[in-house]
Amino acid sequence: MASTSAGNATQGPARSSMLAWRVHEFGPPEAMSLETVPRPVPGPGEVLVEVHAAGVGPWDAWIRAGKSALPQPLPLTLGSDLSGKVAALGSGVSDIGLGEQVFGVTNNQFLGAYAEYAVASAGMLAKKPGSLSYAEAASVPVVAVTAWQALFDHARLQAGQTVVIHGAAGNVGAYAVQLARRARLRSIATAGTKDIGYVRSLGADKVLDYHAQRFEDEVKDADAVLDLVGGETQIRSFQVLRPGGKLISAVSQPDQDRAKHHGITAAFFLVEVTTERLRSIAELIDRGELKTHVGMVLPLAGARDAHMMLEGQRRSPKGKIILGVKGVGEDSAPA
Repeated sequence: MASTSAGNATQGPARSSMLAWRVHEFGPPEAMSLETVPRPVPGPGEVLVEVHAAGVGPWDAWIRAGKSALPQPLPLTLGSDLSGKVAALGSGVSDIGLGEQVFGVTNNQFLGAYAEYAVASAGMLAKKPGSLSYAEAASVPVVAVTAWQALFDHARLQAGQTVVIHGAAGNVGAYAVQLARRARLRSIATAGTKDIGYVRSLGADKVLDYHAQRFEDEVKDADAVLDLVGGETQIRSFQVLRPGGKLISAVSQPDQDRAKHHGITAAFFLVEVTTERLRSIAELIDRGELKTHVGMVLPLAGARDAHMMLEGQRRSPKGKIILGVKGVGEDSAPA
Protein backbone atom coordinates (compact mmCIF):
# COMPACT_ATOMS: atom_id res chain seq x y z
CA MET A 1 0.00 0.00 0.00
CA ALA A 2 1.03 3.64 -0.23
CA SER A 3 3.72 5.05 1.97
CA THR A 4 3.02 8.20 3.97
CA SER A 5 6.54 9.51 3.57
CA ALA A 6 7.14 11.87 0.68
CA GLY A 7 10.79 10.88 0.73
CA ASN A 8 9.95 7.49 -0.81
CA ALA A 9 8.97 9.05 -4.13
CA THR A 10 11.91 9.68 -6.43
CA GLN A 11 10.09 12.30 -8.50
CA GLY A 12 6.66 13.84 -8.86
CA PRO A 13 4.20 16.37 -7.46
CA ALA A 14 4.33 17.72 -3.92
CA ARG A 15 1.85 16.08 -1.61
CA SER A 16 -1.63 17.63 -1.61
CA SER A 17 -5.25 16.57 -1.29
CA MET A 18 -7.53 14.73 -3.70
CA LEU A 19 -11.04 13.30 -3.96
CA ALA A 20 -11.56 9.58 -3.30
CA TRP A 21 -14.47 7.23 -2.62
CA ARG A 22 -14.04 5.84 0.88
CA VAL A 23 -15.71 3.09 2.88
CA HIS A 24 -15.58 3.33 6.69
CA GLU A 25 -18.14 0.58 7.38
CA PHE A 26 -19.09 -2.30 5.09
CA GLY A 27 -22.59 -2.05 3.68
CA PRO A 28 -24.78 -1.03 0.72
CA PRO A 29 -23.86 1.67 -1.84
CA GLU A 30 -24.89 4.28 0.71
CA ALA A 31 -21.85 3.24 2.75
CA MET A 32 -19.65 4.92 0.14
CA SER A 33 -18.61 8.54 0.70
CA LEU A 34 -16.70 10.91 -1.58
CA GLU A 35 -14.10 12.58 0.58
CA THR A 36 -11.08 14.86 0.40
CA VAL A 37 -8.04 12.84 1.50
CA PRO A 38 -4.25 13.26 1.26
CA ARG A 39 -2.75 12.37 -2.08
CA PRO A 40 -0.85 9.07 -1.63
CA VAL A 41 2.88 8.70 -2.20
CA PRO A 42 4.35 5.66 -3.96
CA GLY A 43 6.63 3.38 -2.01
CA PRO A 44 9.33 1.05 -3.39
CA GLY A 45 8.17 -0.67 -6.58
CA GLU A 46 5.08 1.53 -6.81
CA VAL A 47 3.82 4.21 -9.18
CA LEU A 48 1.52 7.16 -8.54
CA VAL A 49 -1.04 7.37 -11.35
CA GLU A 50 -3.05 10.47 -12.16
CA VAL A 51 -6.29 8.58 -12.76
CA HIS A 52 -8.14 9.47 -15.96
CA ALA A 53 -10.61 6.57 -15.76
CA ALA A 54 -11.44 3.77 -13.32
CA GLY A 55 -13.33 0.57 -14.02
CA VAL A 56 -16.28 -0.59 -11.92
CA GLY A 57 -16.66 -4.33 -11.36
CA PRO A 58 -18.68 -6.72 -9.20
CA TRP A 59 -15.62 -7.35 -7.02
CA ASP A 60 -15.79 -3.66 -6.00
CA ALA A 61 -19.29 -4.29 -4.66
CA TRP A 62 -18.14 -7.41 -2.81
CA ILE A 63 -15.40 -5.40 -1.13
CA ARG A 64 -17.79 -2.56 -0.25
CA ALA A 65 -20.26 -5.02 1.26
CA GLY A 66 -17.61 -6.90 3.27
CA LYS A 67 -17.92 -10.04 1.14
CA SER A 68 -14.47 -10.05 -0.45
CA ALA A 69 -12.48 -13.27 -0.64
CA LEU A 70 -9.57 -11.19 0.69
CA PRO A 71 -9.28 -9.48 4.10
CA GLN A 72 -9.98 -5.76 3.62
CA PRO A 73 -9.08 -3.51 6.57
CA LEU A 74 -11.16 -0.36 6.99
CA PRO A 75 -11.24 2.43 6.08
CA LEU A 76 -10.49 1.82 2.40
CA THR A 77 -10.68 3.45 -1.01
CA LEU A 78 -12.56 1.39 -3.58
CA GLY A 79 -11.44 0.49 -7.10
CA SER A 80 -8.82 -1.57 -8.91
CA ASP A 81 -8.96 -1.11 -12.72
CA LEU A 82 -7.52 2.19 -13.90
CA SER A 83 -5.88 4.10 -16.70
CA GLY A 84 -4.05 7.40 -16.58
CA LYS A 85 -0.67 9.11 -16.59
CA VAL A 86 2.30 8.39 -14.35
CA ALA A 87 2.67 11.28 -11.87
CA ALA A 88 5.43 9.96 -9.60
CA LEU A 89 7.71 6.95 -9.21
CA GLY A 90 8.68 5.05 -6.10
CA SER A 91 12.21 3.80 -5.63
CA GLY A 92 13.30 0.84 -7.72
CA VAL A 93 10.94 1.57 -10.65
CA SER A 94 12.95 1.87 -13.85
CA ASP A 95 10.82 0.59 -16.73
CA ILE A 96 8.01 3.17 -16.42
CA GLY A 97 8.55 6.86 -17.13
CA LEU A 98 6.96 10.01 -15.74
CA GLY A 99 4.06 11.15 -17.92
CA GLU A 100 3.65 7.71 -19.54
CA GLN A 101 0.09 6.64 -20.35
CA VAL A 102 -0.61 3.39 -18.49
CA PHE A 103 -3.40 0.96 -17.67
CA GLY A 104 -3.70 -1.88 -15.21
CA VAL A 105 -4.63 -2.64 -11.64
CA THR A 106 -3.72 -0.92 -8.39
CA ASN A 107 -2.65 -3.81 -6.14
CA ASN A 108 -3.44 -7.33 -4.94
CA GLN A 109 -6.11 -5.94 -2.58
CA PHE A 110 -8.03 -4.40 -5.54
CA LEU A 111 -8.15 -1.02 -3.78
CA GLY A 112 -7.49 2.64 -4.46
CA ALA A 113 -8.63 3.48 -8.02
CA TYR A 114 -11.83 5.46 -7.35
CA ALA A 115 -9.76 8.58 -6.78
CA GLU A 116 -8.03 11.42 -8.58
CA TYR A 117 -4.67 9.77 -7.88
CA ALA A 118 -3.90 6.15 -7.07
CA VAL A 119 -0.83 4.22 -6.07
CA ALA A 120 -0.32 1.08 -8.14
CA SER A 121 2.22 -1.72 -8.16
CA ALA A 122 4.57 -1.22 -11.12
CA GLY A 123 4.29 -4.96 -11.84
CA MET A 124 0.54 -4.60 -12.44
CA LEU A 125 0.74 -1.78 -15.00
CA ALA A 126 1.60 -1.59 -18.69
CA LYS A 127 1.60 1.02 -21.43
CA LYS A 128 -1.96 1.92 -22.44
CA PRO A 129 -3.02 0.50 -25.82
CA GLY A 130 -2.60 3.33 -28.28
CA SER A 131 -5.86 2.54 -30.05
CA LEU A 132 -7.96 2.97 -26.90
CA SER A 133 -9.28 5.97 -25.02
CA TYR A 134 -8.62 6.14 -21.29
CA ALA A 135 -12.18 4.96 -20.61
CA GLU A 136 -11.79 1.98 -22.93
CA ALA A 137 -8.41 1.10 -21.44
CA ALA A 138 -9.80 1.14 -17.89
CA SER A 139 -12.45 -1.39 -18.97
CA VAL A 140 -9.86 -4.03 -19.85
CA PRO A 141 -7.46 -5.20 -17.10
CA VAL A 142 -9.26 -7.44 -14.60
CA VAL A 143 -11.83 -8.94 -16.97
CA ALA A 144 -9.49 -9.56 -19.91
CA VAL A 145 -6.75 -11.07 -17.75
CA THR A 146 -9.34 -13.22 -15.95
CA ALA A 147 -10.45 -14.67 -19.28
CA TRP A 148 -6.83 -15.20 -20.39
CA GLN A 149 -5.84 -16.94 -17.16
CA ALA A 150 -8.91 -19.17 -17.09
CA LEU A 151 -8.40 -20.46 -20.62
CA PHE A 152 -4.64 -20.76 -20.80
CA ASP A 153 -3.08 -20.73 -17.32
CA HIS A 154 -5.68 -22.87 -15.53
CA ALA A 155 -7.57 -24.90 -18.17
CA ARG A 156 -4.39 -25.04 -20.32
CA LEU A 157 -6.45 -25.36 -23.48
CA GLN A 158 -4.88 -25.91 -26.88
CA ALA A 159 -6.06 -25.50 -30.46
CA GLY A 160 -8.81 -27.93 -31.39
CA GLN A 161 -10.11 -28.46 -27.85
CA THR A 162 -13.65 -27.60 -26.77
CA VAL A 163 -14.54 -25.13 -24.02
CA VAL A 164 -17.97 -24.26 -22.63
CA ILE A 165 -18.17 -20.58 -21.62
CA HIS A 166 -20.98 -19.69 -19.24
CA GLY A 167 -22.00 -16.05 -19.01
CA ALA A 168 -20.50 -15.40 -22.42
CA ALA A 169 -22.22 -12.03 -22.86
CA GLY A 170 -20.69 -10.66 -19.67
CA ASN A 171 -17.50 -8.65 -19.47
CA VAL A 172 -15.20 -11.63 -18.76
CA GLY A 173 -17.16 -13.96 -21.02
CA ALA A 174 -16.90 -11.64 -24.02
CA TYR A 175 -13.10 -11.67 -23.79
CA ALA A 176 -13.08 -15.43 -23.25
CA VAL A 177 -15.06 -16.00 -26.46
CA GLN A 178 -12.72 -13.74 -28.45
CA LEU A 179 -9.57 -15.30 -26.99
CA ALA A 180 -10.93 -18.80 -27.64
CA ARG A 181 -11.57 -17.95 -31.29
CA ARG A 182 -8.06 -16.53 -31.68
CA ALA A 183 -6.54 -19.67 -30.10
CA ARG A 184 -8.57 -21.88 -32.48
CA LEU A 185 -10.55 -23.45 -29.65
CA ARG A 186 -14.08 -24.70 -30.26
CA SER A 187 -16.26 -22.57 -28.02
CA ILE A 188 -19.78 -23.39 -26.89
CA ALA A 189 -21.23 -20.31 -25.19
CA THR A 190 -24.32 -19.88 -23.04
CA ALA A 191 -26.19 -16.59 -23.01
CA GLY A 192 -29.66 -15.11 -22.63
CA THR A 193 -32.03 -14.79 -25.58
CA LYS A 194 -31.33 -11.11 -26.21
CA ASP A 195 -27.55 -11.67 -26.24
CA ILE A 196 -27.37 -14.56 -28.73
CA GLY A 197 -26.48 -12.34 -31.68
CA TYR A 198 -23.87 -10.41 -29.71
CA VAL A 199 -22.07 -13.56 -28.55
CA ARG A 200 -22.12 -14.99 -32.08
CA SER A 201 -20.54 -11.76 -33.32
CA LEU A 202 -17.65 -12.29 -30.89
CA GLY A 203 -16.82 -15.56 -32.61
CA ALA A 204 -18.48 -18.32 -30.58
CA ASP A 205 -18.81 -21.56 -32.56
CA LYS A 206 -22.12 -22.45 -30.92
CA VAL A 207 -24.39 -20.35 -28.70
CA LEU A 208 -27.01 -21.90 -26.43
CA ASP A 209 -29.94 -19.90 -25.10
CA TYR A 210 -30.07 -20.77 -21.41
CA HIS A 211 -33.69 -19.59 -21.29
CA ALA A 212 -34.76 -22.20 -23.84
CA GLN A 213 -32.10 -24.93 -23.73
CA ARG A 214 -30.45 -27.02 -21.04
CA PHE A 215 -26.80 -27.00 -21.97
CA GLU A 216 -26.20 -30.44 -20.47
CA ASP A 217 -28.61 -31.87 -23.07
CA GLU A 218 -26.58 -30.25 -25.87
CA VAL A 219 -22.97 -30.74 -24.75
CA LYS A 220 -20.95 -33.87 -24.00
CA ASP A 221 -17.24 -34.58 -23.46
CA ALA A 222 -16.06 -30.96 -23.36
CA ASP A 223 -12.41 -30.44 -22.45
CA ALA A 224 -13.15 -27.53 -20.12
CA VAL A 225 -15.89 -25.37 -18.68
CA LEU A 226 -15.28 -21.71 -17.84
CA ASP A 227 -17.78 -20.91 -15.10
CA LEU A 228 -18.63 -17.22 -14.79
CA VAL A 229 -22.07 -17.80 -13.27
CA GLY A 230 -21.79 -20.20 -10.32
CA GLY A 231 -24.69 -21.77 -8.44
CA GLU A 232 -26.83 -24.33 -10.24
CA THR A 233 -25.05 -23.63 -13.54
CA GLN A 234 -21.76 -24.70 -12.00
CA ILE A 235 -23.26 -27.87 -10.52
CA ARG A 236 -24.86 -28.90 -13.82
CA SER A 237 -21.56 -28.29 -15.64
CA PHE A 238 -19.82 -31.33 -14.16
CA GLN A 239 -21.78 -33.68 -16.40
CA VAL A 240 -20.75 -32.06 -19.71
CA LEU A 241 -17.01 -32.67 -19.19
CA ARG A 242 -15.02 -35.64 -20.42
CA PRO A 243 -13.08 -37.67 -17.86
CA GLY A 244 -9.97 -35.66 -17.08
CA GLY A 245 -11.67 -32.41 -18.11
CA LYS A 246 -11.42 -29.18 -16.15
CA LEU A 247 -14.02 -26.92 -14.56
CA ILE A 248 -12.50 -23.49 -13.92
CA SER A 249 -14.57 -20.99 -11.95
CA ALA A 250 -13.93 -17.29 -11.44
CA VAL A 251 -16.90 -16.93 -9.08
CA SER A 252 -16.98 -19.72 -6.48
CA GLN A 253 -15.17 -22.81 -5.22
CA PRO A 254 -16.46 -25.96 -6.98
CA ASP A 255 -17.51 -29.07 -5.01
CA GLN A 256 -14.39 -31.26 -4.85
CA ASP A 257 -16.34 -34.42 -3.98
CA ARG A 258 -18.48 -33.94 -7.07
CA ALA A 259 -15.37 -33.34 -9.15
CA LYS A 260 -13.80 -36.56 -7.90
CA HIS A 261 -17.01 -38.46 -8.66
CA HIS A 262 -16.94 -37.23 -12.27
CA GLY A 263 -13.19 -37.75 -12.66
CA ILE A 264 -12.42 -34.12 -13.44
CA THR A 265 -10.34 -31.27 -12.03
CA ALA A 266 -12.31 -28.34 -10.60
CA ALA A 267 -10.79 -25.11 -9.34
CA PHE A 268 -11.61 -21.55 -8.31
CA PHE A 269 -9.03 -18.83 -8.93
CA LEU A 270 -8.41 -15.17 -8.19
CA VAL A 271 -7.03 -13.17 -11.09
CA GLU A 272 -3.35 -12.17 -11.05
CA VAL A 273 -2.80 -9.13 -13.22
CA THR A 274 0.79 -8.70 -14.39
CA THR A 275 2.63 -6.37 -16.73
CA GLU A 276 3.40 -9.30 -19.03
CA ARG A 277 -0.24 -10.31 -19.44
CA LEU A 278 -1.34 -6.70 -19.89
CA ARG A 279 1.24 -6.20 -22.64
CA SER A 280 0.04 -9.32 -24.46
CA ILE A 281 -3.57 -8.16 -24.28
CA ALA A 282 -2.63 -4.61 -25.35
CA GLU A 283 -0.89 -5.99 -28.44
CA LEU A 284 -3.98 -7.98 -29.40
CA ILE A 285 -6.18 -4.91 -28.92
CA ASP A 286 -3.92 -2.67 -31.00
CA ARG A 287 -3.88 -5.32 -33.76
CA GLY A 288 -7.68 -5.35 -33.78
CA GLU A 289 -7.88 -8.94 -32.49
CA LEU A 290 -9.74 -8.06 -29.28
CA LYS A 291 -12.68 -5.66 -28.95
CA THR A 292 -13.53 -3.74 -25.78
CA HIS A 293 -17.07 -2.90 -24.70
CA VAL A 294 -17.72 0.15 -22.54
CA GLY A 295 -21.35 0.29 -21.51
CA MET A 296 -21.41 3.65 -19.73
CA VAL A 297 -19.05 6.38 -18.55
CA LEU A 298 -20.06 8.20 -15.37
CA PRO A 299 -18.20 11.03 -13.62
CA LEU A 300 -16.20 10.16 -10.50
CA ALA A 301 -19.04 11.60 -8.42
CA GLY A 302 -21.36 8.95 -9.91
CA ALA A 303 -19.63 5.95 -8.30
CA ARG A 304 -22.51 5.34 -5.91
CA ASP A 305 -24.92 5.25 -8.88
CA ALA A 306 -22.60 2.72 -10.54
CA HIS A 307 -22.79 0.50 -7.46
CA MET A 308 -26.59 0.76 -7.46
CA MET A 309 -26.42 -0.64 -11.00
CA LEU A 310 -24.22 -3.48 -9.77
CA GLU A 311 -26.82 -4.21 -7.07
CA GLY A 312 -29.68 -4.18 -9.58
CA GLN A 313 -31.24 -1.10 -7.98
CA ARG A 314 -30.86 0.80 -11.24
CA ARG A 315 -30.83 -0.32 -14.84
CA SER A 316 -27.36 -1.45 -15.86
CA PRO A 317 -25.93 -1.16 -19.37
CA LYS A 318 -24.39 -4.04 -21.27
CA GLY A 319 -20.64 -3.63 -21.09
CA LYS A 320 -18.25 -2.22 -18.53
CA ILE A 321 -19.18 0.73 -16.31
CA ILE A 322 -16.42 3.33 -16.17
CA LEU A 323 -15.78 6.34 -13.95
CA GLY A 324 -14.32 9.21 -15.92
CA VAL A 325 -12.06 10.82 -13.35
CA LYS A 326 -10.18 13.39 -15.44
CA GLY A 327 -11.54 14.92 -18.63
CA VAL A 328 -14.50 12.53 -18.89
CA GLY A 329 -15.72 14.34 -22.00
CA GLU A 330 -12.41 13.56 -23.69
CA ASP A 331 -12.90 9.82 -23.40
CA SER A 332 -15.19 9.44 -26.39
CA ALA A 333 -12.15 9.21 -28.66
CA PRO A 334 -8.75 7.57 -28.32
CA ALA A 335 -6.21 9.66 -26.46
